Amino acid sequence: MKRKIINIFGWYGVAAILGAYALLNFGMLEARSIIYQLLNLTGAMGVGVDALNDKDWQPVVLNLVWAVIAIVSLIISLSQ
Repeated sequence: MKRKIINIFGWYGVAAILGAYALLNFGMLEARSIIYQLLNLTGAMGVGVDALNDKDWQPVVLNLVWAVIAIVSLIISLSQ
């Protein structure tokens, strides 16, 4: 059951990151929007948790950095 839940988080992460990217490129979101950054943050967390569970370190590092970038962008957006 635990593996299934982690797998769902991973698939959510993929969908969130791809969705954010598509919405940005189709002009439906702006890069500084809170929704865009939240999709990137939660997506990176989902993929990162799944990769961490598999001990697949390259995606763990990639998504950790991705999440940090999203957090910094959120802080900047919220402070303006």
